[in-house]
Amino acid sequence: MHGELTVPASTLLGFALVLIRLIGIFVFIPMPTRGAGPSTAPIILALACTIALFPCWPSVDASQATLGVMFGWILSEASLGLAIGLMVSFLAEAMTIGAQILGQQAGYAYASVVDPLTQADSDVLPAATQILAGLFLFTTGLHRVIIGVLASTLTTYPPGRFQLNQQLATTLIHLSANTFNFGLRLAFPIIGLLLMTDLALALVGRLNAQVHLSMQAFPIKMMLNLIAMVAVFAAAPVLYQAFAAQVIQALRSYFVP
Repeated sequence: MHGELTVPASTLLGFALVLIRLIGIFVFIPMPTRGAGPSTAPIILALACTIALFPCWPSVDASQATLGVMFGWILSEASLGLAIGLMVSFLAEAMTIGAQILGQQAGYAYASVVDPLTQADSDVLPAATQILAGLFLFTTGLHRVIIGVLASTLTTYPPGRFQLNQQLATTLIHLSANTFNFGLRLAFPIIGLLLMTDLALALVGRLNAQVHLSMQAFPIKMMLNLIAMVAVFAAAPVLYQAFAAQVIQALRSYFVP
């Protein structure tokens, strides 16, 4: 006599709630292949992470899962995932802001490429920086921290217990403000170099009016920008890890017991 495979309703509810949390996180996390690879890849990744967290699945009483209660649980789980994903996305946005400032100053804003993440026209430097930020997410080991924090939230915040409070909202606003700080720290050295280049070219043109540097100023600035970016982006991982430490501290303070 063949046995029948039966899955308890509480297990199915626990799987669904964990999956909703992960989907909320993956909405904002800068994946290197998001939008460029197969559309099923993020779904498979979310399912794989959900199955990997099976020992941490919450125990849900299926008898209490009415329609209203389920709606509240889904809203709570999605809010928790979106809060974690939003904190992590600030890292990529900070690098994009710095690249956007550099592109405007160095003249790269005149050229656009198809962003592989969004499939839309974008400037050269922001598109390349978004891919670099997605790679930093894995090279710095931040993805392991996110999985660990998510596993802890399954114990700290059972289904329907998470609520967005004023303290967490203040932290999100503070981290969003730090994205501009990070971007400016990344762009200011090159901006200062380009400013000194403009002043030097203006001084040479003032001393000798017969020397026309207007046509040469653009390629000179682009060449200097390429040379300076080698040094600046060499220090980008250090700045990324410093900002990531703030994000990790905020994640652990709110979601890890």
